[in-house]
Amino acid sequence: MIKITEKDSNYNHLEKMSVNEILKGINKEDSTVANAVNKKIKKINILVNEVVKRMEKGGRLFYIGAGTSGRLGIVDASECPPTFGVKQGLVVGLIAGGDKAIRKAVEFAEDSLTQGWKDLMKHKINKKDCVIGIAASGSTPYVLGAVKKCNEAKILTACIVCNKGSVISKNVKIPIEVVVGPEFVTGSTRMKSGTAQKMVLNMISTATMIKLGRVKGNKMLDMQLTNNKLIDRGTNMLVKQLNIPYKEALSLLKKHKSVRLVLKAYNS
Repeated sequence: MIKITEKDSNYNHLEKMSVNEILKGINKEDSTVANAVNKKIKKINILVNEVVKRMEKGGRLFYIGAGTSGRLGIVDASECPPTFGVKQGLVVGLIAGGDKAIRKAVEFAEDSLTQGWKDLMKHKINKKDCVIGIAASGSTPYVLGAVKKCNEAKILTACIVCNKGSVISKNVKIPIEVVVGPEFVTGSTRMKSGTAQKMVLNMISTATMIKLGRVKGNKMLDMQLTNNKLIDRGTNMLVKQLNIPYKEALSLLKKHKSVRLVLKAYNS
């Protein structure tokens, strides 16, 4: 049986299309992705609650994947510290082939059934943690081997895949199957499948951090002030929250290095 992610595109003779036709076709396909994700919110909700429960007890969240899927996990994990002020290592992204595979494909790295678990073991993974396997196909050996070993070790497992009834889905506790259909370019899962995975990852990490108290109102109180744009954003947050002049807010922010710490000091 052919996986839906490998089925022929609904479009043909792409090379004969005008640029405008290509762009409209891609956009038409992309417009279906959010609805496919919406159908899986119940499962995502279950997963987020489990992740929050474990993080409150000192657990971590691991994303593990190969190729585009692995890169998407790394992007989401790497954005958590600057966005929410959490420590490095609370959310970890692992990719088949290691860090060098982030920029350049490593041949056959995804075909090992044992390397994924070895990579997790380097982080001393334990029962408090949660592992989410990301694989558009739902069959990547690197991911499959890792989640199977996690199950044996009583570690919570989940997945984000784009085929229904995949082997990985059958080997995790919380499967999230976002079926987006054939890609515009046949088999190019960096397109709709990748977009779906990115959307789900955004939902998981953002909802988790909100429930862990890393957002107040709708503001990122713990964002790292690593550039002038973020310093200005933080200053304006304080101006609004405390009803003080910009200059005073900036001075306080430079002193305390955090919007949250300024609010705490100001209100104490």
